Amino acid sequence: MGETAGPVGAALGLAVASGLSLYGAVFVSGLTIRLGWVHLAPAWTTLHVLADPVVLAVSGLLFLVEFLADKIPVVDSLWDAVHTVIRPVGGALLASRALGELSPAAEVLALLLLGGATLATHAAKATTRLAVNASPEPVSNVLISLAENGVVAGAVWMALAHPLIALGAGLVAVTLAVTVAVWLARRILGAFGRLKPGHGSAARRGGRRLRSSVP
Repeated sequence: MGETAGPVGAALGLAVASGLSLYGAVFVSGLTIRLGWVHLAPAWTTLHVLADPVVLAVSGLLFLVEFLADKIPVVDSLWDAVHTVIRPVGGALLASRALGELSPAAEVLALLLLGGATLATHAAKATTRLAVNASPEPVSNVLISLAENGVVAGAVWMALAHPLIALGAGLVAVTLAVTVAVWLARRILGAFGRLKPGHGSAARRGGRRLRSSVP
């Protein structure tokens, strides 16, 4: 049981982290492996490629760009929009490396599920940022971004060092992410609907007609 749950937990943890920052997940994973902070299970040898100097340099540069863009209101939402496809695809490919050799059918199923988990956390992040960007001050944006960076680092470390814990935490995280994304999306769409031209005037006309009909 543990032989299966461990790789699944590691994969889920990496997928959740990738939904917040794909480049951060790749860079932190590679750096952690490179510095020997975690000892990978024999089945996870495919993750050693993340510690390659070239991979570290490219992922580190991309993470630096994302780190800065993620602190600027509106720019962060544009960045999230661009990565709506990149994060789920990249997260699924990254996370699936923790599963080792799979049959073709199992690999397709794993990519779909891990991509869905990455998309869930990405959606929660993107909708949260849209809601935060409605505030005129930038401090909350920066604080949330820094918190997300911390979660990415923690999720990667937990996935590689404590995969069984990562499995439980990952399932909870995905459930919360879906709940938050749906709730915020409904509120944001409702707010946009109230801003449509004629919405307020139509409501006022309806109110006047109702009052005029009352004796």
